Amino acid sequence: MKLETPRTLITEFDLSMAPAVHLNSLDEDTRRFLPDEVFETVDDARETIEFLMTVYASQDGPLVYPVLLKDGTNIGYVQLVPLEDGFEVGYHIGKAYTCRGYATEVLSAFLSYIMPRKNLNLVWGICDAENVASIRVLEKCGFQKQYDGMGLYQGEEKPIVKYTYTL
Repeated sequence: MKLETPRTLITEFDLSMAPAVHLNSLDEDTRRFLPDEVFETVDDARETIEFLMTVYASQDGPLVYPVLLKDGTNIGYVQLVPLEDGFEVGYHIGKAYTCRGYATEVLSAFLSYIMPRKNLNLVWGICDAENVASIRVLEKCGFQKQYDGMGLYQGEEKPIVKYTYTL
């Protein structure tokens, strides 16, 4: 995949990205809201990238794509993950690059690209109810809230919100 937005490039992983993936995963928000996506070492990041690269061929998911600035700087990722009842999108922008609209820009472009290719009319956006920044991104991208309450998230029962996006 090579998808350009005005300021970014959404592409496929290669192993050279492991140091940036490792560093982008270490911020306090990732530790709080996505602890399973924290890579304590470059080797941990490399191992995950190796797995994600194998999924591109099968397209079975999770489909995770790095987000790069136009100068090649890796700032995060966007993903489409299969669920029992459909697909969920996810995204992460490293703390050094947040509050600049990158997540909204990337997610909007990704939805327009991936949904028709996967023949999807609806995708979910699910997050911790305390993750205000993620909720704001979903709402800016046109997601509609479907649920606000307790649910299983990151292996724990906690307050969550569930949104849907439809074409």
